[in-house]
Amino acid sequence: MSPTDIAALTIFAIGWLLYQPTLKRLSRGSGVINTDMTVVRRRWMANMAGRENRFLDSQLMGHALNSASFFASANLIVIAAAAGALSRSDTTYQTVARMAVTETGPRWLFQAKLALVILALARGLLDFIWAIRQMNYTLAAIGAAPPASSPPAVLKAYGDAAASVLNPALSSFNNGVRGYYFALAAAAWMLGPWAMIAAVLMAVGLLYARQVGSSAARGLRQIRQIIDSLDPPAA
Repeated sequence: MSPTDIAALTIFAIGWLLYQPTLKRLSRGSGVINTDMTVVRRRWMANMAGRENRFLDSQLMGHALNSASFFASANLIVIAAAAGALSRSDTTYQTVARMAVTETGPRWLFQAKLALVILALARGLLDFIWAIRQMNYTLAAIGAAPPASSPPAVLKAYGDAAASVLNPALSSFNNGVRGYYFALAAAAWMLGPWAMIAAVLMAVGLLYARQVGSSAARGLRQIRQIIDSLDPPAA
């Protein structure tokens, strides 16, 4: 493995493993989708606890659950395809080596490149699976919600507790989707280490730009401001 390959792999590992904790540190206030969405979801669960009919809430959770299941199934198919290519590495290596745009290197390095793609996808699959399980827990929490006539303190505590289940569930779903970005960056290694470095930087830059500068981020920022004005923090 050349020094450039080692540098590319190091940059990939830093971007892949440190993006989420770094984003959490940078988004402790507001203005980042992930942080603002935790407030929106908390308000959702508070409204759910105060509603007599929770059919709408279960429908919304069912939609999120179907989305997570779809992504998990698609992820598993892609993993199976990549694993099949790795199991037939001799044939795959010869085919890819004939392509003018690829830079395969030794066979063991080519296998390592495929394995890195599978690893990135597998991590995303585990996030999707954990998201699905937590969404099922949230559905059970919605079904077990106390009557809307319960004391306000009980409803507030229940809404907060339900939000503490829902927020990690959808955060895991987001992590799984993010795994596709880094799987594509890992696949760019097939084009050479410089392509991989560029792909990692582009993935991180695109993810962060969407978190803070997209129209969705601006809209959620405004929604959070409205929610905060309705529920000012306790003194």
